[in-house]
Amino acid sequence: MERTIQYQTSGTCCRLMQVTIDDNDTIVNVDFLGGCNGNLKGIKSLVTGMKVDDVISKLSGIKCGDKSTSCPDQLAQCLSQIRTKV
Repeated sequence: MERTIQYQTSGTCCRLMQVTIDDNDTIVNVDFLGGCNGNLKGIKSLVTGMKVDDVISKLSGIKCGDKSTSCPDQLAQCLSQIRTKV
């Protein structure tokens, strides 16, 4: 059974993320609303098929310019939220 979560981002151009993971904690799909289209397509392509914990460890703490967060960091926060609900 797959689980899907919508995550309202904060501090990024992307406003909303929707992530679907399967029972093996593998990312099945990621969609973004807003943000840099090409970069977010790249992130989607890279993380689809990866384990949630691997994505969290690789993307947590990445900053965008002088912002305290980034779209990759927000994705890690979204996935961390999924982890706490499991």
